[in-house]
Amino acid sequence: MRGLTHRWVVAQQRPHTHPPGTDALPTRVLCARGIVAPDAATAFCEPRLTDLHDPSLLPGVDRAAQRLLDALKAGEPTVLYGDYDVDGVAACAILFHVCRALSPEAPVTTYVPHRLDEGYGVNGEALERFAADGVRLVVTVDCGVTAVAQAALARRLGLDLVISDHHNFAGDPPDLPDAHTLVHPRLPGGSYPFGELCGAAVAFKIAWRLATLANGSDRVPDAMRTLLLDMLALAALGTVADVVPLVGENRVIARFGLARLRSIENEGMRALIEASGLASNNVNAEDVGFKLGPRLNACGRMGHAREAIELLTVARGARAHEIAGMLTQQNDKRRAVERAIALQADAMAVEAGMTTDERRAIVLAHEDWHPGVLGIVCSRLVEKRRRPTILLQRTGGPGGRCVGSGRSIDGVSLHAAIAECEDLLEKYGGHDMAAGLALPESNLAEFVERVTEAINRRTSVEDLTPLLRIDCDATMDELTPDAVHSLGRLGPFGRENPTPVIRVPGVRLEGSPQPLGQQARHLALKGRCNGRVMRFVAWNWGDRREALPAGSVVDLVVEPKVSAWSTMRTGQPTVEPVIRDVRVLEG
Repeated sequence: MRGLTHRWVVAQQRPHTHPPGTDALPTRVLCARGIVAPDAATAFCEPRLTDLHDPSLLPGVDRAAQRLLDALKAGEPTVLYGDYDVDGVAACAILFHVCRALSPEAPVTTYVPHRLDEGYGVNGEALERFAADGVRLVVTVDCGVTAVAQAALARRLGLDLVISDHHNFAGDPPDLPDAHTLVHPRLPGGSYPFGELCGAAVAFKIAWRLATLANGSDRVPDAMRTLLLDMLALAALGTVADVVPLVGENRVIARFGLARLRSIENEGMRALIEASGLASNNVNAEDVGFKLGPRLNACGRMGHAREAIELLTVARGARAHEIAGMLTQQNDKRRAVERAIALQADAMAVEAGMTTDERRAIVLAHEDWHPGVLGIVCSRLVEKRRRPTILLQRTGGPGGRCVGSGRSIDGVSLHAAIAECEDLLEKYGGHDMAAGLALPESNLAEFVERVTEAINRRTSVEDLTPLLRIDCDATMDELTPDAVHSLGRLGPFGRENPTPVIRVPGVRLEGSPQPLGQQARHLALKGRCNGRVMRFVAWNWGDRREALPAGSVVDLVVEPKVSAWSTMRTGQPTVEPVIRDVRVLEG
């Protein structure tokens, strides 16, 4: 079944009973997602902190935490080496705060590579500088699992390199770095119950275990418990921003961590929440994805992430507010650069024939593109053109390089496709949905052809029309403020736990859709069914107005929402569903 923009997949309707505290619509959504038994539904809607797995189960965590504790006790110079995205910055901050709490005078510093000058991952020149400065221990967070050569260098330099990461391994079987310790939820031979933690969550597990080792007990002092709860908030920040599946243990981290964000004591985080125009008592996953995360990412994308690290570690008072304001300015700059590149890249893709059914990948390079925003632009093109996309900055000149990012569609492993071209690359890393890579410019033409062929083998023409998974049907009468509030109990929403999507069948459009917003990019529609009239909005549907004539009978697929603007205007909670797709029955 197809609508105007998607292939529709309606979940199988299963028999169900109501768990305590839920009503019919949320229960139908849960059943559509395979959560049928009342106790399973209750557990899903009401996770507990005790659902977090014992950190000692994480492969390598005991050895890593003990080495870090030994360094703190001995006063050994230690570097926490992170990535420049939200996940890496949050991971660095988590370990930094717990180390400082255990040993305030310990020589523990943070390091994040310069995105443009050093690139992603563990940098050999940085390791050499650390060794020359007397550093004994380097702990990576959110990076390092593919750093085979760098781990060998660390051994030669006399550095103990502890690698904590969550990204995919290189090679099959995995080619693992010979580090002092590897901490990874999917480490071969390990048995951790949940393999989809982000880098900040892995760092949180190390910090948690470090705290219990330091105390000699699984119970920690109240001050440390309070700090660990604040660090859980930073782990939630990384979990949501890194778009890991919001199921299993990640759901627990996100639920309790986001709640903790509303009362976090970290001054830098509170300044960022304020600069983002948010009320600190109402931060949700959408706020992290669209407001907090982009600001923290901005300085790392446009230059260096040191200010983001400073904000979450040592910034206080006026300095915290200064950095938060600077991140907002950097984010505005990032958005302008991103829009310009997206327009140019899309035009290049069309001209190169990369938007056809026969060529199901976009792989482009340009010397003027800013590598810091290419991942976001890839996501925009994936959304528009529905195909895996790789964008590279080409440096040109003798010894020129291409450095960039890629994003994929559901069901197509970009990491696996890129791995087929490993012999052409200087380095690469990532996972099924996202990757970073670098290669000599002399290999670019061959890489474009080979990776396109690898992606073509993994996709079909049908894959180019995105799927829209529909949880269940509902009448307009069921879309009440109370029902929308109850659906919110199924959150936080994100990857593998999306916002509920409901089909409202047999709606007659009252009048023509009305344009909304600047340049009429959006639409507002009024629909009638069984005597009830409701207003719907369709974001970025301005060019589809003619496909929805007045009087049409349609099936609407929507995300039920309470409109903040309409609620403020009327003084009453007002449901205003957001349209995801439409199927015209009578036009």
